[in-house]
Amino acid sequence: MRKVGSKKKSVSIVGAGRLAHALATNLTSIGWKVSSIVVRRGKQRSSAAGKLAAEVGAKVEVLGEAEHWSRVVWICVPDGAIAEVASVLARRGVWSGRAVFHSSGALTSDELKQLRDKGAKVASVHPGMTFVRESKTAMREVPFGIEGDAAALRLAGEIIGDFGGTAIKIPKEKKALYHAFDTFASPMLVALMAALEGVGKAAGIPEKELRPMAGPLLRQTLENYLTHGAHSAFTGAFVRGDEGVVRKHVKALQEVPLAREAYLALARVAMERLPVKNRGAVKRALEDDDAS
Repeated sequence: MRKVGSKKKSVSIVGAGRLAHALATNLTSIGWKVSSIVVRRGKQRSSAAGKLAAEVGAKVEVLGEAEHWSRVVWICVPDGAIAEVASVLARRGVWSGRAVFHSSGALTSDELKQLRDKGAKVASVHPGMTFVRESKTAMREVPFGIEGDAAALRLAGEIIGDFGGTAIKIPKEKKALYHAFDTFASPMLVALMAALEGVGKAAGIPEKELRPMAGPLLRQTLENYLTHGAHSAFTGAFVRGDEGVVRKHVKALQEVPLAREAYLALARVAMERLPVKNRGAVKRALEDDDAS
């Protein structure tokens, strides 16, 4: 980890939600000082802001009133509030020489234009990680999608390097696709698990056994994918070209219509992108009116 003066290794965080909590605690663990947790008026007494500030040794400040900012200001609020927060911040304080990040995966650094116009160097710095209330998320070796002003990206790269992570530059016009990529990797994967549970219940598997039964298969499949890639990890009826089994699946899934739609959509991906034997027959099994 680089040895940088403590004043330089200082961050102000705007927000006190799940992402703000993860960033603040993880930044502290790698030697960056979180100087302040900045929240909207009325939120400064909230338990979340107070607990987070106490945990990382920061003070709670009110958005629109704080004037003394760290070298880095990291905005961790919902996407729809980023531009508004930037507008409020731009009205007070000196911004020349500071870097301001937001952590939206879908929005670009242009959301911070008003701060850029005041002399700040700005960037979108999005951690490729999921954050849930029920667990503490470590950010060691996490990849970040970054986009923005060169000086801000250099500073973001310094922080990401201290995390042991990887900074991946995303073209501004591709941010929405980048975020869709991450959405497939996490929330849509969980949506697939919800479909799996629906099929399991329809199959008569007791609800308490659904996750224990799926767990070993899911873990090995994910390990196979991460180690060997999609082609080598792909198994089952499609790889074998067993159109009879595919036909049975499609017919049986009439009991679970949403899962059936997901199955057919993913089957089209498999037909296009993965090794499928007996393609013509499998395609007919998917499309056959008798199966539906």
